[in-house]
Amino acid sequence: MNHPHAPEPADPTDPSGPPPTAPANTRGRVITASMVGTTIEFFDFYAYATAASLVFPALFFPTQTPANQLLSSFAVFGVAFVARPLGSLIFGHYGDRVGRKTTLVASLLVMGIATFLIGVLPTASTPGFAVIAPAILVLLRFCQGIGLGGEWSGAALLATENAPPGKRALYGTFPQLGAPLGFILSNLLFVLLSVQLTPEQFTAWGWRVPFLLSAVLVIVGLWVRLKLMESPAFQKVLDEQRVAAVPIARVFRTAAKPLVLATLAMVATYVLFYLMTAFLMVVGTTAADEASARGAAEAAGKAFDPTSFAPGLGYERTDFLTMLIIGVVFFGIFTVVSGPLADRLGRKRLLLVVTAGIGVFGLLLDPLMHAGTVGVMAALILGFTLMGLTFGPMAAFLPEMFRADVRYTGSAVSYNMASVIGAAPAPYAMIALWQAQGGSLLLVGGYLTLAAVITILALIAGGETRDVDYLA
Repeated sequence: MNHPHAPEPADPTDPSGPPPTAPANTRGRVITASMVGTTIEFFDFYAYATAASLVFPALFFPTQTPANQLLSSFAVFGVAFVARPLGSLIFGHYGDRVGRKTTLVASLLVMGIATFLIGVLPTASTPGFAVIAPAILVLLRFCQGIGLGGEWSGAALLATENAPPGKRALYGTFPQLGAPLGFILSNLLFVLLSVQLTPEQFTAWGWRVPFLLSAVLVIVGLWVRLKLMESPAFQKVLDEQRVAAVPIARVFRTAAKPLVLATLAMVATYVLFYLMTAFLMVVGTTAADEASARGAAEAAGKAFDPTSFAPGLGYERTDFLTMLIIGVVFFGIFTVVSGPLADRLGRKRLLLVVTAGIGVFGLLLDPLMHAGTVGVMAALILGFTLMGLTFGPMAAFLPEMFRADVRYTGSAVSYNMASVIGAAPAPYAMIALWQAQGGSLLLVGGYLTLAAVITILALIAGGETRDVDYLA
């Protein structure tokens, strides 16, 4: 696109003029800042997801039945996904008006402070906190969602707007690596604590440690991000005076179709991810038969409700977490692999093939998960491999659907609206389907296949974005 009123090139000898158009950030700084930030954000997020499966049901909803405790805990888990679109509007607005760097620092602070405060929150059994503790947990979870709502898009833009020609998808995989790295760090810490502490110690205080340690990680992330300079694409928007007064209004006016298609293109990714992590953690560690479940409830001094019991796989918590971590290693590997593939084949072609694979995986979920440890491990590796291949290209694919002046807002809103559709109801709906079928995962797998169909239709309706002018 020609811009007849674009400024003349800067004179590097004129101290009053703008700086010369040299690369603002080194490759190492871009990769580190985008990856470290999202690793911290996802570490914080997974700390809550793991605790929501393991200890929050009893700590914050002690008067409910075990089944309702679990549903309540995951309902609070879903609050963050409702908050994420609001976070995307807030941070997207400032990211497209003020710049990527400042907005990325702010999103990290919001997420980090909320996570730290969860680590010091009294539980519902503390005198005077029976009602207020769950309420504060909901509020802090909402703040986590606000922060993450602005984080992903900024990190994706930081990486891709500084990428060399023909390597945007490759560079985009680095912020995406924050998801598997954050998962591994968070859950390794939970495994270590579970091994070193008694169940009573873990329930009493051990679960707080990951939330409190996030403060250290946030400091590291801030140090890296404060060294950044603004991206070339946004600097060009500033130079050409194309900053939108209200970015979201410009998105709806000029990019409504890409907004809808980008949102639906992420649905299968989100459903798959929370099936593989939050939901399967519950299934894997639930007792395999009613007698074992009754015995565990009696040993813990709790009432057992056979009408709401659904048999799981019966793995010890640390054993299944270890299996999940092995699976997430494949998530990380294939996130990196997906970048060069998407640069060579195109985003649309790769995502169509991978999403079809996700649909088939949904049909295989129940037989694999009930085929012993070998089948469970195969399901985890296959599911996380598909997760890496679908998640990796998204950091390039979604932002490429929007012009630079509304790219932060457009990609952030689509990414986080997809979380409302795909992620927020997924754990809750999957647990309900699993319990309704008495332990079968057929309907849960069908839920994933339906999400894959929705995403395939959106991909077919959209175009290829690999060769768009990213400075436009």
